[in-house]
Amino acid sequence: MSQHIWRKSSRCQEGDACVYISVNGETILLADSATPDPSSAISAGRDAFTNLIRMLRIGE
Repeated sequence: MSQHIWRKSSRCQEGDACVYISVNGETILLADSATPDPSSAISAGRDAFTNLIRMLRIGE
């Protein structure tokens, strides 16, 4: 997965499709195992990513 340091989701089971995250300063990159290429990753700032996680946790 390129020169980025990618971490696999702790919720990923072996053999399942997985979500990967890479943090570079204030930028968060998200990719899935189907397209593990930074050019197809979703990019967000830290604040936007934090808000996304917060909304997912409360079910919005």
